[in-house]
Amino acid sequence: MKGQPARVLERSDLDRLLLHCITKRHKLRDQAIVLLSFKAGLRACEIAGLTWQMALRSDNKVGSQLTLSGGIAKYGSGRIIPLHRDLRRALKRLHKEQGNPPIGPVVPSERGGHMTPRGIVNWFGFAYRELGLVGCSSHSGRRTFITQSARLVSKFGGSLRDVQELAGHRALTTTERYIQGDRDAQRTLIGML
Repeated sequence: MKGQPARVLERSDLDRLLLHCITKRHKLRDQAIVLLSFKAGLRACEIAGLTWQMALRSDNKVGSQLTLSGGIAKYGSGRIIPLHRDLRRALKRLHKEQGNPPIGPVVPSERGGHMTPRGIVNWFGFAYRELGLVGCSSHSGRRTFITQSARLVSKFGGSLRDVQELAGHRALTTTERYIQGDRDAQRTLIGML
């Protein structure tokens, strides 16, 4: 990541982004793009390359997890990501709208093929500009996902290693660079010592 890291968004910003999708021509597809970034931590190249085979069970229904193949993941780091309930609901609606295909891109382009990673990056750029959200990029959802996961994981008996695996990072140091600190939490922590 060069320069300033992508901005971590607040829940209210995510809500604005999802509402913005409703005003667009491909509202279900666009909501899925947002949720794949914010609720599964996918990179633009992974969103672009995601196929229905990676999201569906054998009965052609949206499953409870995404099985990312190494072919679409950076450095071939395929992984399994449990589906957040909002993302699963969005994928079910999108799958139904597309006619319940057993194969093909989850996020299709205007011509029906896969959107390109650059197309996903541009999509986020346009959306953030339209909403006046400064300092955001296609990586904002991923960085928000990793930061929120890191803050919550110890409450459920997990560790940063679990966040690293969900993010598909080779090294924990990479995951750590994505996590934004929280000054209020730091003050509370110091006050409890």
